[in-house]
This record gives sequence, C-alpha cells and structure tokens, in this order.
Amino acid sequence: MDSLKSKVAVVTGAASGIGLAFCERFLAEGMQVVLADIEEEALAKQVARLAEAGGAVLGVRCDVRESADIEALADRAASEFGGTQVLCNNAGVGPAGPMLDTKPADWRWTFDVNVLGVAYGVTTFVPRMLEAGEGHVVNTASEAGLATNPALGMYCASKHAVVGLSEALYFELEGTPVGVSCLCPNLVKTQIFESERNRDDGAALLDSQVATLAPLREAMAAVGISAEKVAGDVVDAIRADRFWVLPHDTSVQVASKRFADLENGSNPTDPYTDVDLGVEFES
Repeated sequence: MDSLKSKVAVVTGAASGIGLAFCERFLAEGMQVVLADIEEEALAKQVARLAEAGGAVLGVRCDVRESADIEALADRAASEFGGTQVLCNNAGVGPAGPMLDTKPADWRWTFDVNVLGVAYGVTTFVPRMLEAGEGHVVNTASEAGLATNPALGMYCASKHAVVGLSEALYFELEGTPVGVSCLCPNLVKTQIFESERNRDDGAALLDSQVATLAPLREAMAAVGISAEKVAGDVVDAIRADRFWVLPHDTSVQVASKRFADLENGSNPTDPYTDVDLGVEFES
C-alpha cells in the first residue's frame, strides 16, 4: 500500500492517545477516517475538531467488547466511505498490580477489551478486505506482549495473546492482498494507565493497584514517547508491509532475554534488569 491517499481507515480507541494520533496522521496522508471509541463525549469533541480542520471523518460510538458493535462499525464505514482499507484494532485498557489481588471481573474486563476486541475486529473486517482485494490490519499489542513485567501480569497476559493472534493472522493471510502489523510500544504518553475511567462495573482500584499505577503514570509523563512518533512508525510499516512495529530501541534487547533463558535452560529472569524504564517498584 504505497499510497494511503483516499483510502479509508477505521481506528478503535480513537478519541485519545495512540488512536487519535493514528487518525491525525492518516488524515495528513489524505485518508478518510472512521473514529470509534466508547467515550462518546471525547469522541464527539475530536470528530468535530478534525472535521472543522477539513478532515473527512466519521465518529461511531463502539464498545469493542460487543461483536455487534464491531459489525455495525464495519457497516457504517462501508455505507459512508465505501469500505475499509486500513483497520487499527487499537482500543485497550492497562490494569496493573499483583495478579493475586485480581478478581474474575478484572480478567473479563481486560481480556474482553484487549483480546476479544482485536479478535472481533479481525473476524469482522478481514473477510471484507479479502473480498475487496486490499487491506492492512494493525493490532496494537505492547512490549508487554514480548516480555513480562511482574507489575503488569494481567496486562502482559492479554498483550501476549494479541501478539500470538497477530502472528497467526499473518501466517493465515500470507499470499493474500491483506497485510498485518503488530505494534509493540513501551511507554507512550497516553491515558492507558487511567483505563479505569471506562470500566462500567463500578469496581474500585485496590491499594496495591493504586501503588503500582502511580509510578507508571509518573514514568509515562517523564519518559514516554509521543503518540505522534508511534503513528509515524505505523504508517511506515503499512507502506512497507512490515509486521513488527517497535517504536522503542530497547524492545529487541528486552524480548531477547526470554530466548537467552530458553537457550541456557534457566528459569525466567527479569527482562528489565539492565534497562532503565524511568520507574521503580517497591519490592
């Protein structure tokens, strides 16, 4: 997909953070963009801002946990813009804290958004792309899908699932006109560690979760890279039909620790021992 001009992109989690940066970059490339998000007020605000600036945009309230919402999203993109050439399964939540403090509802919320939201996007949009003979899917995983941080056990589990799903999709689509990219960033200046704002079951954060999230939020503000940088990397990957999108230079080093353990026959070692993330956790 050498040129993105006049193509149609659908982005979930589009009202803020990486998703919004995707939308802004796609519009700059001359694309038509469908913004999907569960936060209706934020979504309406961003759609109005982008439209006022001359962007060809459509806002659709979408809960990615609901497959019917994803189907409706694909239908709206088709009816308004004629189809979808680029799909960014980007909506996600970022819980943190000890796994032993989690409840079943925590796992359902995390996996419904982070994993099933991606799966529903893939199974809904990709058959349409194959029928149209063109498309590219970008799944937002995380460096936490390549390496495990003990403070983010539940989140890591969900993002490892997204990486595995994306790799399997890549193999499944080899030889077709539909490409796949898997985005695995470390800290990016977003609201990912404020995801509880969109949790609708009324569950409050535990003290242990608050204690884990606090330094993560501080590190995000201090050393997180810009969402705009990530969006640029994704556009480059779409053009090059490149699978791995690693915006941080340390990702390969961190991910390689697991394979060194496998080769050495050793138990898992902390992959971040020699990497400065700008955040420390209490032991």
